[in-house]
Amino acid sequence: MAGTFVWYELMTTDAAAACSFYAQVLGWTQAPSGMPGMDYTLVSAGPHQVAGVMPLPAEAAAAGAPPAWIGYVSVDDVDAAAAAVQAAGGQICHPPTDIPTVGRFSTVADPHGAVVCLFRGSDGDAPPDPAPGTPGTVGWHELMAGDLASAWDFYSRQFGWVKSDAIDMGPMGTYQLFGAAGATEAMGGMMTRPPEMPVAAWAYYFNVPAIDAAVGRVNAGGGQVLNGPMQVPGGSWIINAVDPQGAMFSLVAPGR
Repeated sequence: MAGTFVWYELMTTDAAAACSFYAQVLGWTQAPSGMPGMDYTLVSAGPHQVAGVMPLPAEAAAAGAPPAWIGYVSVDDVDAAAAAVQAAGGQICHPPTDIPTVGRFSTVADPHGAVVCLFRGSDGDAPPDPAPGTPGTVGWHELMAGDLASAWDFYSRQFGWVKSDAIDMGPMGTYQLFGAAGATEAMGGMMTRPPEMPVAAWAYYFNVPAIDAAVGRVNAGGGQVLNGPMQVPGGSWIINAVDPQGAMFSLVAPGR
């Protein structure tokens, strides 16, 4: 469905070590992609392919880019969507490019610098989506925006997202839930980033069965929990963490 997140990618300084860490934390299995001339590992939660892991490109590392996760949003036309992002004050970081037999993508940044990829898959039947909450899959998408009002205007125009509940976070401001047009459930939330957060950025929450056991696996694998465990509205428990290579990630669970 257009306007939904359909893929996730980790660019990191040590792809093999990162795959081992997430396999320990999330139970992922891995397999080489088979893409000619490209070191790209596909990771799966059970039968469901979840993400790709690849070395951080040398030019990105030289420019000071840290290891990071990025999400891919489905669009009907990658070229038109990239042009629309640029016209709305965003930036095209990587121009529309074909991935043979897979699809077409472009990497873009919103007007405050938060980065996502635009994607349209090659024609063909897509595998069925995993059930909500499936361990190892992404359960929530969160934008710490440069400014909530202008970010909402940008993303709702680009992807047709619609508002769901708005949660009053007190001095931190409003946490706005959102979903794809026509969807019955929210897929994420956004709010103005706190002053201590230097840049706007997207965060991705991977599902785990229980948060305390997951914290133990993060620590045992050499990661670091930065925030939590904490309970959020609706009853779920979350943590925000960093993996051993320095990429930020988050976990969400239905209970402790």
